Amino acid sequence: MRTPTASRVIEAAALAAGLALATASCTSTTQAAGTPGTGTPAATARTTARTTVADVALPRPGHVVVVMMENHSYSDIIGNPDAPYINALAAQGASFSRSYAVTHPSEPNYLALFSGSTTGLDDDSCPHTYTGPNLASELAAAGLTFTGYSESMPSDGYTGCSAGEYARKHNPWVNFTNVPSADNRTFAAFPSDYAKLPTVAFVVPNLNNDMHDGTIAQGDAWLKANINGYAQWAKTHDSELVVTWDEDDNSSANQIPTIIVGAHVRPGTYDEQITHYSLLRTIEGFYRLPPAAESAGAAPISDVFGVS
Repeated sequence: MRTPTASRVIEAAALAAGLALATASCTSTTQAAGTPGTGTPAATARTTARTTVADVALPRPGHVVVVMMENHSYSDIIGNPDAPYINALAAQGASFSRSYAVTHPSEPNYLALFSGSTTGLDDDSCPHTYTGPNLASELAAAGLTFTGYSESMPSDGYTGCSAGEYARKHNPWVNFTNVPSADNRTFAAFPSDYAKLPTVAFVVPNLNNDMHDGTIAQGDAWLKANINGYAQWAKTHDSELVVTWDEDDNSSANQIPTIIVGAHVRPGTYDEQITHYSLLRTIEGFYRLPPAAESAGAAPISDVFGVS
């Protein structure tokens, strides 16, 4: 892992001193359908989020785009000549060598990244309805915006379980009653003028292009054709791109690739252990949002950000 410079250590100390004098806090009510990973019903819980040194050290990006790929381990992708674009992205940004999915199969991992909870789900069943806090509802409460873009979804606001190469199990926001249907868009609505993106966007390629049914090379080519424009724009427009995977292929202890590219990112390979909850906590930290469910127990990823 990259070692913080002396200036970063001094900066952290100063931030800590400042926070000792004035700590910003906010409170939200969290209601989950189940305890993550256990399937046990959970009572309504009250979570208090406090601004930490790590939060203050994070940038506040103009935009964040999260792209979710499918079913490949870290060793499947990083260093694989069939994924030249992804490996080029990894070299341009922060690549995490100890990033892990929360569980198997797909759907609970999407829920974990979006809402901080698997809701006790241990399969890919559909449909489900949830009411608890999630990234979209947190952003809305803070006056910020969210949109999920799903490739091959038949229409904006679609609630069906499947259609061709689209699968609702990969679209967690559609399950939440506190996420407006207007935030559930087809990928055709992804703007070419990236300044028109919401504060946070999730992008879910279809089953062929996310590597679930298609090849690694196909998914790599899709990312280059559809996401590279934003990736390069983000570097000079105070924005971030996250590319991660839902789970591995059951071959590598659920170790997956995760890459962050954009403004403020110090390129390198980082070896701290992170999960989907860490990623959610980082996005929440960008905008000082109250952490949802299990993300409250995860540290935001702050060491990759700084002045290049």
